[in-house]
Amino acid sequence: MLREIDIPPLWLGLALALSWALSRIWVWPMPGIGVALIGLGAALMLAAVVQMLLSRTTVIPRRNPRALVTAGVFRISRNLIYLADALILTGAILYWGALFALPVIPAFMSLITQRYVKDEENRLRAEFGAEYSTWAARVGRWLGPL
Repeated sequence: MLREIDIPPLWLGLALALSWALSRIWVWPMPGIGVALIGLGAALMLAAVVQMLLSRTTVIPRRNPRALVTAGVFRISRNLIYLADALILTGAILYWGALFALPVIPAFMSLITQRYVKDEENRLRAEFGAEYSTWAARVGRWLGPL
């Protein structure tokens, strides 16, 4: 039962709730930047999901991929949906002005890396071998060389 609810949107929701709670301490909102980051994150997520579905591979963590998607938006990040989650979280924090919540962002990214990304990388490496290694050497885990 716990495995079924242990999905990235749950962790994003918890990070958002914590950030919102921390926004009650001291507020310095930046709504324009926040909305822009939320919009960018949503657009990247939609583009990644569409591209993965068109390639007939799974978007659900812990499932075996049927295709290695390396074109389009996946030229900028190997983990575009997780990058989109981090952008949405960052945007929400800035929108709410929750500056005390800024450390939640790297904590969220670290948690996602440990719980999902490393397993997905192992699955992709096992399934696609050299093709995955070539792509991974060229495209960062999160963005650019990161």
